[in-house]
Amino acid sequence: MSLRTLRTLFGIALLTLLAACKQTPTCSEHFAQGQAPVIVNEKLETRTAMLCFEAYGVLHSGVSRTPLWSAEHLTAASVEQARGLKRKNTFHAEEKLPANDRAELRDYVRSGYDRGHMSPSGDMPTESAQYESFSLANMIPQNPNKNQVLWEGMEEATRNLARREGELYVVTGPIFEGTSLERLNGRVLVPTSIFKAIYIPSRQQAAAYFTANAPGMEYETLSIAELETRIGINVFPKLPPEVKEAKMELPTPTPRNFRKPRTAPSEPNTSTR
Repeated sequence: MSLRTLRTLFGIALLTLLAACKQTPTCSEHFAQGQAPVIVNEKLETRTAMLCFEAYGVLHSGVSRTPLWSAEHLTAASVEQARGLKRKNTFHAEEKLPANDRAELRDYVRSGYDRGHMSPSGDMPTESAQYESFSLANMIPQNPNKNQVLWEGMEEATRNLARREGELYVVTGPIFEGTSLERLNGRVLVPTSIFKAIYIPSRQQAAAYFTANAPGMEYETLSIAELETRIGINVFPKLPPEVKEAKMELPTPTPRNFRKPRTAPSEPNTSTR
């Protein structure tokens, strides 16, 4: 083989590699200023895996078999597009994860817990994005009364905020506090609380909802600095300290199901949109 032929083949291989790199999906578009949340508490880092999807990015824990956080970039346009989609409950195990580290559908059977979205299916602007939102890598065992009532109200309040402000960055996740935590099927860790952090770039303001994974309408709003101290995750790493420390006012959730909460089902229910 001549030197010219070798150079030609090398050039073709290099161009193919560069094209493949350009097609590799990244999560940066889902994060405020392109920076993913950062784990501060080293105990949370064990067996983690970053997964990038069309409309959200998630850091999954093989210890809890749940996400540690799920991040989205919502715009007024994407929220309106999502509104026009009919929901299809396509819950599925995440095959990108090792079998021993991922949740399976059978883990939730007769558990009394919903498969609760962190990045909601109701935020997803396309059918493919909606399908990806039903990955169990995006789910936690969620109390059905909380999932279908207050949490639904928080999700809708967040979408309404995106419509009004034009765009938001959102990071949602579970909290595991205490030493005697429940596991579904001896595998999937049940969170004690849940958070939803919101940042509005146009106003340079942020805050977070924080609520127990239990029945009831009680919740707190926290500054991002307060949230980070409590959960051990820097959810918006590039925000200035003054933005993290100043808690913006969040809209009051108005759940559709407030007057008719449902009891825990014998089979896992679908989560809210």
